Amino acid sequence: MHKEITIFNETILPGESKTINMQIGKLHTMTDLHIPIIVERSKKEGPVVLLSAGLHGDEINGTEIVRELIVRKINKPKCGTIICIPVINIFGFVNQTREFPDGRDLNRIFPGSKTGSLASQFAYYILKEIVPHLDYAVDFHAGGARRFNAPQIRIVPNNEELKILSDVFGAPFTLYSNNISGSFRSSCDKMGVKMLLFEGGKSVDINNEVTKEAVEGTKRFLSHLKMLQPKHSVSERHKTIYIEKSDWIRANYSGMFHGLKSIGSFVEKGELVATISDPFGKVSHKLKAPQTGYLINVNDAPVVYQGDAVFHISSQLEE
Repeated sequence: MHKEITIFNETILPGESKTINMQIGKLHTMTDLHIPIIVERSKKEGPVVLLSAGLHGDEINGTEIVRELIVRKINKPKCGTIICIPVINIFGFVNQTREFPDGRDLNRIFPGSKTGSLASQFAYYILKEIVPHLDYAVDFHAGGARRFNAPQIRIVPNNEELKILSDVFGAPFTLYSNNISGSFRSSCDKMGVKMLLFEGGKSVDINNEVTKEAVEGTKRFLSHLKMLQPKHSVSERHKTIYIEKSDWIRANYSGMFHGLKSIGSFVEKGELVATISDPFGKVSHKLKAPQTGYLINVNDAPVVYQGDAVFHISSQLEE
């Protein structure tokens, strides 16, 4: 039961809407940076859900997803409470970089410290002020290093409740993925919060199809929790493909990269997936699939070096 929610000394009662400005640090110009925390509460009792993005400042597609949920008023719950944080790493968002100004990856530094680095302080206050109120969370991410992720949910293996929620969300793919030490997901899990991690698109980019998949999945997720307002229609979900294991296909040569397969493609072992050429028109090398599987991450960089990860391919599907 959640009668009263207090975040950074601001109390939000049932039926209230409030935007709380989280301010921990400043720019080097002494300019304040505020992180809006948008809280919408129904008068009717129900779960507390966090919809968050921007742990990595350059993963703009996640921010666009949460923005869209707010604009369409999907974040106004029929019951319970929905908390939206469209941008957590506001410093990285301003600079369009993954890390904090101190060079640290916020998603590897949880649970943080009140007196630690700037990133560590952010992690500490998120866990202290927001996570204790939560029952569920969906955290939105995008691929890094110019690699495009197929829309997918990531959950820990052997957790039946998360599997049910992933089925409900209905992304094209679900990857079983263990929690990473120092990650937001790992800390939420330890604090009893049931989190789905969404991946889709690539850094410093907005993709409308990825955004649509995430918004529709979130509506299905909220509908399952009986939190979605009746005015929002719910589309039919995908029968998500569960992937237990996956591998990286790496460039066998350095050169100009020409990918031949689209994201989400199913390829057979030995099938041609890309060519890598020199810039002078003399040499072209073939890159073939080492195994049969789905391509869930595709390289978008025009130039690669030998050993670069260029495709992520499933190696074992759940029966």
